[in-house]
Amino acid sequence: MKITVTYYVEVTSSWCYWAEPAWATLQQRHAQEPVEFKWEIALLDQAGLAVSRAQLDWFYRRSGTIVRSPFMLNSGWFEPGCPEYLVPNCVAVAARELGVPGDRVRLALAEAGLRAGQKINQWEIAAAVGAQAGGLAAADLLAKAQTPAIEQRVRASTAAFHALQVTQRPAFVLESNIGDRAVFSGLAKATPISATIDAMLQDAAAYATHAAHFGRPPAS
Repeated sequence: MKITVTYYVEVTSSWCYWAEPAWATLQQRHAQEPVEFKWEIALLDQAGLAVSRAQLDWFYRRSGTIVRSPFMLNSGWFEPGCPEYLVPNCVAVAARELGVPGDRVRLALAEAGLRAGQKINQWEIAAAVGAQAGGLAAADLLAKAQTPAIEQRVRASTAAFHALQVTQRPAFVLESNIGDRAVFSGLAKATPISATIDAMLQDAAAYATHAAHFGRPPAS
């Protein structure tokens, strides 16, 4: 019996930033259950990016008021005309592959950009932030992040996100060992996702109980 929860996230996405408390809550709430939590990058493209810093600030005011935030996000990281923000996302994935588990490097990059306004789409800045958060050497993290393999990993996970035929980040994909699947796109709250995890665990447990009594189905 096992549930896998995959969180599709983009480091520079404000809605992903606002969803991080829900992601942390889910991991804490289900820590003692057979639930695996993992995150994958889903790069924003030009269709999902602001075209100016003024427009981005407008979006920040909207999302900030919706989530009742006591602070406004900082658009200082924004680079006009940039078609995507590959750098911080590659650094986050590279840190994970260098052995830094969990969310802390990815969260540090988001804080540096969306709260402090640092130019996290610059390799040296992103690597310095990630290295400090992950206890890594900045040069090693930078070298890893700039490898073709890391970019390929980021683009592959982005393609997997698009294959879901959803458009909003964050996205959460829940899958069970009995084939159940649920997809949440654009939702930044833990409660409905947690309720779905509970329901999927109950169904998986029922299948396990049945299998213990009756075994595998007859072949004919």
